[in-house]
Amino acid sequence: SSVPQVTDRRDPDPSRMQMPQGNPLLLSYTLQELLARDTVQVELIPEKKGLFLKHVEYEVSSQRFKSSVYRRYNDFVVFHEMLLHKFPYRMVPALPPKRVLGADREFIEGRRRALKRFINLVARHPPFSEDTILKLFLSFSGSDVQNKLKEVAQCVGDEFMNCKLATRAKDFLPSDIQTQFAVSRELIRNIYNSFYKLRDRAERIASRAIDNAADLLIFGKELSALGSDTTPLPSWAALHLSTWGSLKQALKGLSVEFALLADKAAQQGKQEENDVVEKLNLFLDLLQSYKDLCERHEKGVLHKYQRALHKDGLMKRQAVSNREPESVEQLESRILEQENMIQTMELRNYFSLYCLHQETQLIHAYLPLTSHILGAFVNSQIQGHKEMGKVWDDLKPKLSCLFAGPHNALTPPRSPQDGVCPH
Repeated sequence: SSVPQVTDRRDPDPSRMQMPQGNPLLLSYTLQELLARDTVQVELIPEKKGLFLKHVEYEVSSQRFKSSVYRRYNDFVVFHEMLLHKFPYRMVPALPPKRVLGADREFIEGRRRALKRFINLVARHPPFSEDTILKLFLSFSGSDVQNKLKEVAQCVGDEFMNCKLATRAKDFLPSDIQTQFAVSRELIRNIYNSFYKLRDRAERIASRAIDNAADLLIFGKELSALGSDTTPLPSWAALHLSTWGSLKQALKGLSVEFALLADKAAQQGKQEENDVVEKLNLFLDLLQSYKDLCERHEKGVLHKYQRALHKDGLMKRQAVSNREPESVEQLESRILEQENMIQTMELRNYFSLYCLHQETQLIHAYLPLTSHILGAFVNSQIQGHKEMGKVWDDLKPKLSCLFAGPHNALTPPRSPQDGVCPH
């Protein structure tokens, strides 16, 4: 890839995580450093008010700020808007959608997970993590967090107006920045598409484990029902009375083992949902925010800049052909205004590319998350199969009484045709 290596320049003191000296464009964060920035928990507050709740509240706890605050979905919405207002050229992850009609438990849980991913990506993003609005969102416990956020975010302009380097951004960009941008965009798009498919498969694997649990439970219950059957035996079957009685006794006890198997399978499915699917979703949220940023750059800054240039050309031609003396002065001041605007637009365009260049490096710093995801997947499989295997092993000796034949042989037949043949 043509993107500078993220780990080329290392900080002597990684805990301070400042920018390396020299080129301010280069980032030097490792995945470990990014993840260590903060871990934020988002938990649902148990409903206290009747059956139909007007809103859902979350307890948001930050390790870094040692804080715990209550937030509603709308607080997240305002926080998200203010982030976009202050950092239009950075990767601001999307929020989960708002549900208009009655939200079921599954939707509420899905949204809680999505909000947790959102706030963790934001809390670990270098520029965001140093900003006052993040600290405010995670630690302000006053009554009106939304107005407080608006107040703080709107009294200062966006990052372009506050960054000392903004007007010099062009000086730090490589000459082939447009080519690099196109290549990076293509690479991230491919990675996103593959991980999207991986996430879908991981979801299916997890839900199969949960379905497997339900099937095992029913299997055990049916055996138990069979064992508890009280229908009297007809007299012509009296010869085998003892056989069915002991078989029933053995079957009755097996349902406990199958319940245990079901429990292990359900645990494995849940673990895969929490460890594998959630990590994949976090990574996808991050990649999606990069794709959104690329689109904002193209549709926003670049497009506005090109449109302003076009409009400027039209105005100048109009000024030349316009012979009315009283409007020339007005036109000249408008042209001057327009040229200033174009200059600002051009600077913003370069600053947007400067930020994009850094955000691309940030994505590359996150790429080793792939090994964390695969590690979690392999571990959940090993652990799940090991635990299930142990229960199956414990179950096997309990089957011996099912095979008690006329000679009290306690070994099960090797295959159907090896079974006891009537002589």
